[in-house]
Amino acid sequence: MKYRFIDDLTSDVVFEAYGKGLDELFENAAYALFSVICQIEKIEPKIEKEIKVSGEDTKDLMFNWLQKLIEVVDVDNLFLSKFEVKEIGNMHLKIVCHGEEADPKKGGTLVKAVTYYKFNLEKREKGYKVTVSLDI
Repeated sequence: MKYRFIDDLTSDVVFEAYGKGLDELFENAAYALFSVICQIEKIEPKIEKEIKVSGEDTKDLMFNWLQKLIEVVDVDNLFLSKFEVKEIGNMHLKIVCHGEEADPKKGGTLVKAVTYYKFNLEKREKGYKVTVSLDI
């Protein structure tokens, strides 16, 4: 399982994403986010964009990564559908993303921001899990 949604709020969307390693965790969190923002299965990987993010630790890095992706939608007008981690450490991340220009016909729910409500990243016996709440 890559991710799942938790239905306990009406003003926010909460999801958990999973990964055997940090690279898979960051990719799966991005897939979950974009499955809210757009109809991700309809987004063609026509445009390539490299994104670099830093943070104080892995949890902060995840928060900043998801916020940066929301910024890409708002500023660059892109919907993304493919994510490839190129470099990852506790405090830095470089991912190549693929997608296309945002098309309202392929849109989903407007996501305003990632919130700290229930936000958590943890290492588990068989990998990692992140819990994320999105302000919609």
